[in-house]
Amino acid sequence: MEKTTYVLEFEKPLRELTRNLDELRQQSLETNVNLSEQISAIEKKIEAAKREIYSNLTPWQRVQIARHPRRPYALDYIGMIFEGFQELHGDRQFNDDRALIGGTAFFGGEAVMIIAQQKGRETKEKISRNFGMPQPEGYRKALRLARMAEKFHLPLITFIDTPGAYPGIGSEERHVSEAIAVNLREFAMLRVPSISVVIGEGGSGGALGIGVTNRVLIFENSYYSVISPEGCAAILWKDAAAASKAASALKLNAETLESLGVVDEVIAEPFGGAHHNPSQAAEALRYSLQKHLNDLRGLDDESLLSARYDRFRKLGVYDEPVAAR
Repeated sequence: MEKTTYVLEFEKPLRELTRNLDELRQQSLETNVNLSEQISAIEKKIEAAKREIYSNLTPWQRVQIARHPRRPYALDYIGMIFEGFQELHGDRQFNDDRALIGGTAFFGGEAVMIIAQQKGRETKEKISRNFGMPQPEGYRKALRLARMAEKFHLPLITFIDTPGAYPGIGSEERHVSEAIAVNLREFAMLRVPSISVVIGEGGSGGALGIGVTNRVLIFENSYYSVISPEGCAAILWKDAAAASKAASALKLNAETLESLGVVDEVIAEPFGGAHHNPSQAAEALRYSLQKHLNDLRGLDDESLLSARYDRFRKLGVYDEPVAAR
């Protein structure tokens, strides 16, 4: 993957320092003057600025990192940690949704089934992938592959990375909400180990449509939420510009989600985000997947079902009224 040149708003101080560093190095080469002290001083400033910025990220800044255009996508991780990925196409009813991909692969020598939401980078691919927003046929393809995994006793691994399911007219006409609802039920009843990983955006039912699994993992700069910050801001503050306020109110950042039991593990990213070192992020993901698969392999079918049921039943806080005598 090529090195990113895209700079987020809160990273602009780093860009200026990096530009100064590059200019000094170029000047040193052109004039043959030793500027090592000045270069060392700026390098120290850059490291201090990185620590200051990336050690105190707000929820909204983490959302921005989750949406970074150079952040590794599902196919990037699949290429780095799996072998022999064979993509399978179509829902056998309507179409092949390119926003949701899937197929068989080998992980640590073991055959697995992969289902993933895939975004695009260049304009043409973004349109082809529908900006990572699956339609009903995508979720029906996911269900077809999940049932295939169950038939052949393959562990299921899903990659979540979507702002939400596509809300267009055609999607609604083909019953996107029904397709997601069926997936919630059927994924809950799969008799194979299942793990989902939030690698970027985890938006609403669009994410949950492939996320009812035994374990839910999340990268530290990803988010998982019932609604996007902009959508929440538009509803509560009548202004999408209040997205940063909404991001804090939604408690959508990885550490909070882990403390609430919504996710089972937060996977550490390279300093500044996975896009700064995709291979290091992939190795961290490989380790976590292997660890959780090893844990789940020892469970029989009924134990898998029971553990998955208990996992989702315990989410949230509620009171049960005591009946009056």
